[in-house]
Formats: sequence, structure tokens, C-alpha cells
Amino acid sequence: MNTDITRHGIGARMSEAVAYNGILWVAGQVGTPGASVTEQTRACLLEVDRILAQAGTDKTRILSAQIWLADMASFAEMNAVWDAWVPQGHTPARATGEAKLATPDYLVEVIVTAALR
Repeated sequence: MNTDITRHGIGARMSEAVAYNGILWVAGQVGTPGASVTEQTRACLLEVDRILAQAGTDKTRILSAQIWLADMASFAEMNAVWDAWVPQGHTPARATGEAKLATPDYLVEVIVTAALR
């Protein structure tokens, strides 16, 4: 069993991701403030792809996802982007909720946990 903790994208406040015992926890990803829900969702998922690749895994290994929306009225718009991105046959457990995000310009935040290779 690997008990080392590996941090990716270490910052003063948080890391982009933390790996431990074969699991990768990815911090919440947001898009460009003020962009549409579609554009922000795409940006979030591109960042998720980038972070997963940097850690040596990919979206087929995502175990769970949490998606926070500033307004649940945008659920269908976000889902259209998610459905085009998520690999069929590898869909993770997922929860979506409404929350006040860090600034009013953020409309979507995506958090994932993935298995490493």
C-alpha cells in the first residue's frame, strides 16, 4: 500500500489535486467569471482533464463528481456539456446542487475524485 501523499499544483491556500493510496481528489474547478454556463462548464471540464492527465489518469477513472450551480435553472444547460464530455460506460457517481459560489460571476464548479492508474 502506498501511503505517500502527492500534491499537484501546490498553492499558498490549496493544491489543485491530492493523491493518496491510489485515489486523486481534485479541487473545485471553475470557468471564466462572467461567461455563460455552457462556457464555464466546458472550461471546468478542460481543467479536470488537464489535472487528471498531469496525475497520470483520465476521465474514464473518475469515481465521483460534485457539481455546484449558482442556479439550478441552468441544470439542463450544464448537463448538455457534461453529457457530451463524460465517456459512456464510465459515468461516475454524481451529485449536483445549488450553492452560492465564491463570486456571483461563477456559475458552475466541478469537483471530482478519480482512481489513479
